[in-house]
Amino acid sequence: MDADIIVIGASPAGMMAARSACEKGAAVLLLEKKEEIGHPPHPANSFFKGMLDKCGEKVDPSYVLHNLKGMKIISPSGRTVEVETTGYAIDKTAFDRFYAKKIMKTGVDLRTGVEVQDIQKEGDKFTVNTSAGVFTSKLVIISDGINSKIASLVGLKTMKHPEDIAWGIELDIKSPGLGKPEMFEYYVGNHAPGWKTTYSPRGGDNAAIGAYVRRCGTDATPYLNAWVENFKKLKGLEELEVVRKLSGGDPIVTIPKEYITDGIMVVGGAAGQSGIGYAMRAGQICGDVAADAISKGNISKSALLTYRKTWEKEFLAEHYLGRIGLETLRKMTDREIDEMARVFEKEDLSFIHGSSVEQAMQVFAFMLKKKPSAILKFRALLRNK
Repeated sequence: MDADIIVIGASPAGMMAARSACEKGAAVLLLEKKEEIGHPPHPANSFFKGMLDKCGEKVDPSYVLHNLKGMKIISPSGRTVEVETTGYAIDKTAFDRFYAKKIMKTGVDLRTGVEVQDIQKEGDKFTVNTSAGVFTSKLVIISDGINSKIASLVGLKTMKHPEDIAWGIELDIKSPGLGKPEMFEYYVGNHAPGWKTTYSPRGGDNAAIGAYVRRCGTDATPYLNAWVENFKKLKGLEELEVVRKLSGGDPIVTIPKEYITDGIMVVGGAAGQSGIGYAMRAGQICGDVAADAISKGNISKSALLTYRKTWEKEFLAEHYLGRIGLETLRKMTDREIDEMARVFEKEDLSFIHGSSVEQAMQVFAFMLKKKPSAILKFRALLRNK
């Protein structure tokens, strides 16, 4: 065989799965269809330290463009909720290449420009048909992103709510001083159904703005165009220089469904696991379980279920809370969003800490104390919309 494990897709989750499996002694072949790692990049150009902490990785300055102190969540009427939390605007291509170098140092065989076309089970091995020929392995990990076709080819429906993939377009832009602010800005409301428009300072004159929507088709262009014009008015800009345009999807509230079968595991965006740090942690879990299965000679679905059980223990509650929050937001009117923002505006929210469940309880307790009637806004979740 060519490897114990073939990993399809050098996404952050795929690279972590490959590294973790290799570190535990498995021979790993990682196939990536892009000719160059990280090019073109996915429109995920920032994260907060707490997200990367999930997988125990340290932020490396080699891919950091600009340090952020936190975020502003801005309602339709302009009410602003500030949350202080260390964050980073990153060069996603540099980020991907940083991890590609790390995994190759552990012994992962990384091959680029190889597109996987099909997977077949033949006796005790998997045959992976690709643009570069046929490869064989004992186990396959699928990590080729939100648009994965390979998972469906093997009969896995990886997301409970695929209709809730958030599709977005992001522009890298330039204008004097636009990248100097230290707060990421999220704008929520019905101008971006289901999620947000964004402004991410990236240092100096560089920034990124984007529009991300749910249940509005895969092309967010109309929402982006409207956001560009509104952004220029908000920031007093007559023109913007557009440097680059990126597009993609995020499984933010799709909830993972079927991502394991005999000898096959799915991880990251392809499995409905959202967020760089969260997906990387999922990759670690996946790689560890895969290597253990290889060493024990048992790659059955039941042997691989440890991956699912561990992931659900760490992240399922957080994913469901996120879904409840964003579904409520999607169904709210702009006026209701403004009223909710008013509860938290100009408040010190540093008291919010702990697990996602604990944080949710702290937020509810705060709302009950300050304005109990605000809780009723969550009735929007029950609307048939």
